[in-house]
Amino acid sequence: MAHIEALAKVVDSAAFNAKAIPQLAEKEGLSLFDAYSIQEASIRRRIARGEKHIGYKMGFTSRAKAIQMGVDDLIYGKLTDGMVVEDGGFMNVKHYVHPRVEPELALLLKRPLSGRVGMVEAYAAVEAVAPAIEIIDSRYENFKFSLIDVVADNSSSSGFVLGNWRLKPEDPSNLGMILSFDGKPVQIGSTAAVLGNPVRSLVTAARMLAERGESLEAGQIVLTGGATAAEALKPGVSVAAELEGLGRVGFTVEAA
Repeated sequence: MAHIEALAKVVDSAAFNAKAIPQLAEKEGLSLFDAYSIQEASIRRRIARGEKHIGYKMGFTSRAKAIQMGVDDLIYGKLTDGMVVEDGGFMNVKHYVHPRVEPELALLLKRPLSGRVGMVEAYAAVEAVAPAIEIIDSRYENFKFSLIDVVADNSSSSGFVLGNWRLKPEDPSNLGMILSFDGKPVQIGSTAAVLGNPVRSLVTAARMLAERGESLEAGQIVLTGGATAAEALKPGVSVAAELEGLGRVGFTVEAA
């Protein structure tokens, strides 16, 4: 346990200070179970500093990305209120190591969800949806990492921007998405890229969390996964994501 806490301090300090660190997995001989334990311990450090756990993000929701990383399941990270970037606000790349963004569908839960649930039950637990942009940031040197490294590093979760909450559509499985930099599209995709339907991401979140004795709670946010490839950020760029029928969300990167 002391070893897990020590490694949690390493990854938490890397995120807090925006400093790259060497990969952990190979040197430390970590398992995936260890990686999630490090993630949990690092989030406890954030909470001890006054942040509040408000939800989860799902990763490797793209089949191509999962194959690339050699995994057959999704991964998750935890969201805190300290990661929120205001819609229409600003962020500074100096607070990140390798910041990238991807457009997503965010879900707001109105009741708890745990264990093995079906698609209908999972979507019935959703109160509202919103367009979102996740800011992902691997804290590893040279942007090189393994699956276990990623999970230990809170699955690269570092920030997110939420648009206005709206009534959930009857079918969220194929909503068009456009990610733009300075008004010019840089990525175009669909929620269909998220496991064919982003509700499957929610179903998986409920199952995976239950396996570690946790559950999704009412009022929590779930970022269902990137619908396009991620785009690297640079100072001065204005970022926006538009989600079909649900509006847009955006922010500006502060100039250097």
